[in-house]
Amino acid sequence: MASRLRDVAELAGVSVKTVSNVVNGYRFISPATKAKVESAIRELDYRPNVSARNLRRGRSGMIAVGVPSIRNAYFAELAQLLVKEAQSRGLTVLVDCTDGVAERERLLTEGFHADFVDGLILCPWQLTSADLALRKDRTPLVLLGERLHEAADSVGVDSRAAARAATGHLLDQGCRKIGLVTPPPESVSPVVAELRRDGYSRALRKAGQRVDPDLIACPPSDEHGDLTGVLEPLLTAGADGLFCFNDPLALAAMRAVIACGYRVPEDVAVIGIDDVTAGRYTTPSLSTVAPDKEGIARAAMDIVTRRIQAEPGAEPDSPRRVEAAFEVIARESTRRD
Repeated sequence: MASRLRDVAELAGVSVKTVSNVVNGYRFISPATKAKVESAIRELDYRPNVSARNLRRGRSGMIAVGVPSIRNAYFAELAQLLVKEAQSRGLTVLVDCTDGVAERERLLTEGFHADFVDGLILCPWQLTSADLALRKDRTPLVLLGERLHEAADSVGVDSRAAARAATGHLLDQGCRKIGLVTPPPESVSPVVAELRRDGYSRALRKAGQRVDPDLIACPPSDEHGDLTGVLEPLLTAGADGLFCFNDPLALAAMRAVIACGYRVPEDVAVIGIDDVTAGRYTTPSLSTVAPDKEGIARAAMDIVTRRIQAEPGAEPDSPRRVEAAFEVIARESTRRD
């Protein structure tokens, strides 16, 4: 027979209420009492009835996470980190893939899962400020990426600064004709795309260089298998460095550069953004701008759980914007020393 809360209380020599406080993470419990209760829990192999507890609270204990793609390693890794953060709080995650389709993103923010989730964490590609201004659903929402609306919580990296850092790294390695490789418009947030283009342009201007349209390329689809035809004009034009909007593009770009008869990094240095795991094990290994993905997941889960736990009718806190850290990781694809 499964152990009950009362069994734990009797073994620990405390009240049922004290056991409940320990199980629910109540802070004002003495270390000695907490240790006795936790010892009894282990001895009896007690398992709290999370469903019943959430039902009493009027909550499901479930968070929805919406990402544009689970084929993209960055979003898959981020979703995994969000699951880990949720588990540490006794919560469950429902992952929904929107494919970056505007209507599906709007459905999520308008309460598509509201009947059985307590909060929503969404990484939007097509959602706009106007969409958020019209939002009526009150399910706590945290956006991942750039801040789209002053009334929405958001967590993300400064895309402009990250692009400047990536381009600046190529300049530091001696590159003087730096190409830009962007994904198709339908597979990136327009806001992020604009900021990363701007960061690239600012880095060049700061170095006294102009933005050359002949050094900007965009593949026709987000299947980055063969970029040879896309990048050949840039290489012919003398590109000696490539800043790619994300790591999958950068990995495909390295293959295309080599297929065109050039060496990486001796002839063409390549850098991406995201620090996906695969980039560490390619030959050459991929230089990248690494966002603090653990920090992003932790901050997003902190915000959404705080919103969920807010007392009904209480004055809500002001919307938060958390800027996550990032760093340039110089690997073999750019190091020329």
